[in-house]
Amino acid sequence: MKPLILLVEDEAALVTLLRYNLEREGFRLADARDGEEALVLAKEERPDLVLLDWMLPLMSGLEVCRQLRRAPETRDVPIIILTARGEEADKVRGLDSGADDYITKPFSPAELVARMRAVLRRAQPALANETLQFDDLEMDLAAHRVRRGPRDVHLGPTEFRLLRYLMQHPGRVFSREQLLDAVWGRDVYVEPRTVDVHIRRLRKALNIDDEADLIRTVRSAGYALDRAQAA
Repeated sequence: MKPLILLVEDEAALVTLLRYNLEREGFRLADARDGEEALVLAKEERPDLVLLDWMLPLMSGLEVCRQLRRAPETRDVPIIILTARGEEADKVRGLDSGADDYITKPFSPAELVARMRAVLRRAQPALANETLQFDDLEMDLAAHRVRRGPRDVHLGPTEFRLLRYLMQHPGRVFSREQLLDAVWGRDVYVEPRTVDVHIRRLRKALNIDDEADLIRTVRSAGYALDRAQAA
């Protein structure tokens, strides 16, 4: 699963440069050119990390950072501030606003990627250990193996990617379109109803006899990994 990065930057040349380097390193990228657009995209896209310029049109990066931290949907999303302001007092202000890291321009793409990976490891420690757990469900990312309690769960490649994404964001409700973007990719055209088919397959593999159904269907909204009623 490629992490989704929200880049909030109004300098077009830098957006182009970072898009090239980050996509080459295995990240997906969404970009916003001002603070207001950033807040809307962050709520809609649920990025894994936000790269946030300080000096933005309409709203400063610091105010964007504060609002992201106040919103329930984005309060836990890692944020790295990118700025030409390198004074110690500026760094303190940036970190005090809720940022997880602070990088001064100009910077090398290699350093940025290394800092991003470090922040992501801290934000999602289960990924650093290459295992995900939810309830009695365990996913070993390195061995590509899933277990529920004492038994192995056999999944196809798409169901594995779908379950991994849900396990990375337990409790969150994702629409079919969000799951398509995250699991299949934005460049692949797939009917939204395809998600329903793979959710049914995933449920069939996960739930045997009277085991609780861990996938919650939210009518007119989508799906979430949650503690549901027994089957």
